[in-house]
Parts: sequence; C-alpha cells; structure tokens
Amino acid sequence: MAQRQFEEERGFESSTVGVFRSAKVVKGGKNFSFEALVVAGDRGGGIGLGYGKAKEVPAAVDKATKDARRRMIRVALVGNTIPHEVTGRFGSSRIKLIPARPGTGIKAGRFVRPLLELVGIRDVLTKAYGSTNKKNLCKAALTALQALRTREQIEQGRGAGACSPGS
Repeated sequence: MAQRQFEEERGFESSTVGVFRSAKVVKGGKNFSFEALVVAGDRGGGIGLGYGKAKEVPAAVDKATKDARRRMIRVALVGNTIPHEVTGRFGSSRIKLIPARPGTGIKAGRFVRPLLELVGIRDVLTKAYGSTNKKNLCKAALTALQALRTREQIEQGRGAGACSPGS
C-alpha cells in the first residue's frame, strides 16, 4: 500500500506510507473520514514524517505532505549508510538499524523502507520488535534516525577537539 508520489519542488520527494479510514456513527448513518501518513525527503539527509486527516483521501494526503515538509529534520549519514547501530522506540514498537556494507541494499519492511530511501540511505539492515503498527514503526524509525551521530559530532560534544589517538 506504500504509494509513491514524486514532487519536483525544491528537490523533495514524498511517499504515502498508509491511508486509514475511520467512521463516526451518527443518527443518519456513518460519517467516514480518512487519515494519511506521508514521508517526505530530499535523499540527502533530510526527512519528515507527516500526518493529515480529511473527509477525502487526496485532501488527507495533501495535508500530510505539508505536515511532513514542515517537520523536516537533518540526519547524520556516512556515505550511503548510517554511522553506527541504533535502536528507536515509539509506543510498543522498537526498530534496530544496523549499518551495512556497500551493495547490500535496504533490508527493511514495507513501512520503514520509504523512510530510509527518502532520507538517502542505500545500505542498511533493520529488525522490528514488538508491535508492527505502521504509524508506530515509522515514528520509531524516525527517532532512531534522530539519535544518529557522526564521529565528529561525538568528539565535539565531549570536547575532544583535534586530539589524535595515540598522542
């Protein structure tokens, strides 16, 4: 169900991860509304996850796409993979992202794959634990990506500066 929708504006692409239908029962019957979960990214370390609700599917997808663009974050990447192993949690879902050698590809489930592709990762292994709910898995993967740090960022945080090992 992970539909693709490409946008050429400012180099962003978006992918619809899921569309959900909910119903409110009223005196005259059922009122249906739709919710959409959309990922937007620039394939260069920028990623956003958006959620939108409306009476019609296209309107919900548009709202979710705007929300994803508004919530863009930067992710630390090393080449085409991630700098280190990381685990993300959201609700009862956990996902482990493991760096992989070049040529491995993205080994991920159908809900996490668009998120990893649109952030610009080409080689990564993933493992999901707990709940496999679409929304929670995507949010867990996003928290894992937010926790990534490069070697330089860690050194800077520790105040190590330009120390070389062994000196």
